[in-house]
Amino acid sequence: MYGLNKLYLLMEKQHNRGQDGAGIATIKLHTEPGYPFMHRIRSNAPQPIADLFSQIGKEIAELEKYQPDIKNHPGLLKGHVNFLGELLLGHLRYGTQGRNNVEFCHPFIKRDTIPARNLALAGNFNLVNTDELFGLVNIDPGEFQRQSDLAAMMEVLHHFIVRSDEALPHQIDIVKVLKKAVPLFDGGFHFGGIMGNGDAFVMRDAHGIRPSYYYVNEDVIVAASERAAIRTAFNVGENEVRELMPGTALIVKNDGQYSIEEIVPAKERKACSFERIYFSRGSDEKIYQERIALGRYLSEPVLKAINYDLRNTIFSFIPNTAETAFYGLLKGAGDYLEKIKVERILSWGNNIDPEKLQEMISRKIRFEKIAIKDVKLRTFITEDNNRNEMVQHVYDITYGTVRKGEDTLVVIDDSIVRGTTLKESIVRMLSRLGPKRIIILSSAPQIRYPDCYGIDMSKLGDFIAFKAAIELLRERNQLDLLTETLELCKERHRNGLLHEENLVRRIYKPFSHEEISAKIAQLITPSEIDVKIDVIYQTIESLHMACPNNKGDWYFTGNYPTPGGNRVCNRAFMNFMEGKNVRGY
Repeated sequence: MYGLNKLYLLMEKQHNRGQDGAGIATIKLHTEPGYPFMHRIRSNAPQPIADLFSQIGKEIAELEKYQPDIKNHPGLLKGHVNFLGELLLGHLRYGTQGRNNVEFCHPFIKRDTIPARNLALAGNFNLVNTDELFGLVNIDPGEFQRQSDLAAMMEVLHHFIVRSDEALPHQIDIVKVLKKAVPLFDGGFHFGGIMGNGDAFVMRDAHGIRPSYYYVNEDVIVAASERAAIRTAFNVGENEVRELMPGTALIVKNDGQYSIEEIVPAKERKACSFERIYFSRGSDEKIYQERIALGRYLSEPVLKAINYDLRNTIFSFIPNTAETAFYGLLKGAGDYLEKIKVERILSWGNNIDPEKLQEMISRKIRFEKIAIKDVKLRTFITEDNNRNEMVQHVYDITYGTVRKGEDTLVVIDDSIVRGTTLKESIVRMLSRLGPKRIIILSSAPQIRYPDCYGIDMSKLGDFIAFKAAIELLRERNQLDLLTETLELCKERHRNGLLHEENLVRRIYKPFSHEEISAKIAQLITPSEIDVKIDVIYQTIESLHMACPNNKGDWYFTGNYPTPGGNRVCNRAFMNFMEGKNVRGY
């Protein structure tokens, strides 16, 4: 039961990586011919991890009715319980493509009469060239396959597995297979596979876009997308969990021998910064410190914005991922206040009034927990008017915390992508408290461009920063820039050169960072609200100082690490201009 218990822990500790479904695959070693050795179970139930393990638990409980001490006989238990095996693969789905049907949940499996050709595959990624991949292996994908990046990856890998083992069908050189297949994948990826002969592998992309970690001791070899999950599940120190470096694979043989192999040469490191800002669980010590730094770097622009008036300012945060950055913001503001206290006290010289001194020492940064996440809305509310009405109540507020007409309310969020929740819920809710002014902070910079490497944000028209740029072009009679850019995209598309340059940058070029932020503030202010709203974003420079090892910033800057990113961005613009509500790849 050890392996299943650890897999359960790892999956729960990475639950932030998947809300839409989960899956498990198992390989049993040394089974008798004719007995199944590969099993898979998937669920898209509301609590998918609990659903999976309760099904497995029921299977074991049923056996214990007839054989109460069966757990003392591992061989017997292994023979009767499908998911007891030496190789275990678990995955959590956060749907970015396709529907949330259970069929889209990883792992995917490929069965074959030859054991070594059986493969279970799961990963954390997006590929931007799935059509080309299906073409390379001469497959005309069906509707389901066309919607699945993993289906394309599986077909390519299995194609090379079959071709590599024709001489020795039970001895596949997975390193050779990966060296042929991986250079064909355009995207960011961290994927793992377990094979019917008991071999296994974990692979990371050449830019290190998606995170990948592993841990080895004399009993287990384990890999996961987050260091903290491994540390918690196995109770080990930070330095015992290693990062799988870009372009390399962890190769594990069925006898327990393992090696780290270079599959493709590492390219410029472009590890995703959004992982650090938002997506990964914040219990990793490095991520925690980076989120603290993101908040601290916002303290100076905020202090300038409030004209250093801390007496009449309340700080708060949007739950839950912004909480750590909020602590950093408080520390930055607190450092400024301490400095001012010292300067004021020193300026008094020997003429110190005890009452005045007490008042100065007692001054503190004012902060309150103002926003409370109250409910997660479900899609059963289909009618638009009712949906907007309900969205307003996703968050609740703590009344009595703000002095009406006197206090400025500063609220930090981890990022502002579409601005819909801000406008329909948060700003309306905060304005009920009657502050003189509301300042919304984003610990991430302005999200201007699509992402296509794992955190899927691919529709350009959804982004509040893009909407702001369009509004500014309209106000300044520069909408011709949109048509010119569309014509350039079409020309590149005709010539097969859409991947060469990110042409969408032209849309933002006429405007400063501050102009876009000011327009966003207008766009997220409901018409009936007369409170002044400001928006302050993290700068790219501060982001890179806070997260020095994760400089992948294409959604903020448009600097895509692979040519496929430029193509996706330009396609997303063409879709927007042509009124197509589809993703750019």
